[in-house]
Amino acid sequence: MAGNTFGNIFKLTTFGESHGPALGGVIDGCPSGIELDLDFIESEMQRRKPGQSSIVTQRKEEDSVQFYSGIFEGKTTGTPIGFLIHNKDQKSKDYSHIKDTYRPSHADFVYDKKYGHRDYRGGGRSSARETASRVVAGAIAKLILKEIKITAHVTSVGNIKVDAHYSKLDFSTIENNPVRCADPKTAVEMENFIKQIRKEGDTVGGEVSCVIENCPIGLGEPVFDKLHAELGKAMLSINAVKGFEYGSGFDGSKLKGSQHNDSINSEGKTETNNSGGIQGGISNGMDIYFNVAFKPVATIMKSQKTI
Repeated sequence: MAGNTFGNIFKLTTFGESHGPALGGVIDGCPSGIELDLDFIESEMQRRKPGQSSIVTQRKEEDSVQFYSGIFEGKTTGTPIGFLIHNKDQKSKDYSHIKDTYRPSHADFVYDKKYGHRDYRGGGRSSARETASRVVAGAIAKLILKEIKITAHVTSVGNIKVDAHYSKLDFSTIENNPVRCADPKTAVEMENFIKQIRKEGDTVGGEVSCVIENCPIGLGEPVFDKLHAELGKAMLSINAVKGFEYGSGFDGSKLKGSQHNDSINSEGKTETNNSGGIQGGISNGMDIYFNVAFKPVATIMKSQKTI
């Protein structure tokens, strides 16, 4: 299976299955001399780990990271950083009934047809648990890019949506609710809606928005390595993601050029930011913002037709 590596300079290769002994990753290209704040990395893992509330998967995992290379005396050495995240709550027998059954809208069918042999336990390699390795690499990247602020938050669940522009939201409230929404009132509506959907044995989709502040001018390479193309690849490789848009996105297609163009002032800043901080595939120093759409989780408690 190819396609397990992302990045050009700072490269992450992930491995492991949902119900295997462990997940892990290898990071190539990390600069030497970076002090690794293990407490920070652990805190990022704790934000991601399952079983935190009644509206997420109830699987219990410690998600503790063990590093095996690339670190000496608390600092990176510039060599590959290898790490493991051991799985503790594997309940493989819970999946024995689907060994010979394809779950609708999961990767079961296509994995079986492509590879001829698959790990049916929780989806194996196609499980969203793979993202745990991304969180480790992302935490290390954050330590390198301390001047750049990256904030992600849920902006819609079903038809319930945050209407305010991100500049009007208080990002400090995101961690105060299980939905991770920056609008406390809307967060309550979202949580109640999710609970109701769960009672019905169903799931619902939503959107996550991300804002990148203090990004320098000049990131991104034309033609095929445009910054938004790289961001899109990263986001669209996340399980259950069905759409990606940046800046004005699809709404921008409804505007006239005179409405959409971002005027540039004497300081080199734009008066508006319909471009989403990216022009010609290169960062222009303004905030980069994008939205990611997630489909409803495919695992539901309703009868479905399959083979």
